[in-house]
Amino acid sequence: MSGSASGAGRSGLSGWVGERLPVQPDKLTAGLNEPVPAHLKAYWYCLGGTPMFLLLVQVVTGILLTFHYRADSAQAYASVERITHDVPYGWWIRSVHHWAAHLMVLTVFLHMVRVFFTGAYRRPRELTWMVGCLVLGLTLLMGFTGYSLIRDQNTYWGVNVASQITSQVPVVGETLRNLLLGGPENGDRTVSRLFVFHIGVLPTLLFLLLGAHLLLVRLHGVADVRRRETGVKTSTYPFFPDHVKTELILAITLTIVLCALAVIFPAPLRAAADPTTTPAHVKPEWYLYFTFRTLKLMGLTAALLVMGAFSFLLFFWPVVDDRIRRKRPGSEVSVWIGCAVVLLLIAFTIWESFA
Repeated sequence: MSGSASGAGRSGLSGWVGERLPVQPDKLTAGLNEPVPAHLKAYWYCLGGTPMFLLLVQVVTGILLTFHYRADSAQAYASVERITHDVPYGWWIRSVHHWAAHLMVLTVFLHMVRVFFTGAYRRPRELTWMVGCLVLGLTLLMGFTGYSLIRDQNTYWGVNVASQITSQVPVVGETLRNLLLGGPENGDRTVSRLFVFHIGVLPTLLFLLLGAHLLLVRLHGVADVRRRETGVKTSTYPFFPDHVKTELILAITLTIVLCALAVIFPAPLRAAADPTTTPAHVKPEWYLYFTFRTLKLMGLTAALLVMGAFSFLLFFWPVVDDRIRRKRPGSEVSVWIGCAVVLLLIAFTIWESFA
């Protein structure tokens, strides 16, 4: 009755809206005004919001690109060439999309590194970590499928390498290969299949997982990492409008960075795919260098086993860490393991970049 009375007491546009959307502003503000730990004022602890903004940029620029892109193996490269050289500001939109994808992979990785080294994945936030691992995996797949849509020489043969790796997965390898390529080989249906994954399947799954991730963060609250380190509860500040302002400043800064990168380092366009000529060197994007270097060192079967074991341990690390800390209370052996893994990732990435 109070909501209807307040709606009836207003006139004009506000009264019309208030009657149809009986939401009380003070309650809405109170719902958004959850206090968050003061350490979130530092950018290192605000990395979670950065990929969200970059994903939004990719959605907007991706929609613009789809108006001109042809998801056909015979015409894909020509359409990208037209976007780059003929469509007004097409090169800029494509470059912003390109750099937003790279920065999203980087910031998701850095966010997980921060969560790992501050122990924010521990009880009761194990599920939040696991969902985050799936988000990282989908982000890498989004990058791979988008990169493969160009259909230049490097991406064409990169898809061939990826299909060979996929086919070696036990039991379901051939099924996954056919699902990826749209058939037994990298042919006419491959680009349309990758396009469906890139703009339909993967974004849908990604948004669902991000929704689950945000819900878990909302239910458990933001981990007070300073309290974990010192044992003393830290001060808080309102999420709205204080923290929202911080995220807005980051969004504006990222927009400037993306525009600068797009102008100074526009997205490259290499030679068109030639199925009859194998290039001397095929390289994936930098965020897959670690996998590529592992393949070169170990061979296909061994590399698949190692990467599978690594992915399994990463996903279930909160459980492993809990077992370690039960046997050795207060142990921070996970920090040393994390340092070793991060250094190995960096070393393999640099090694492959100069290979």
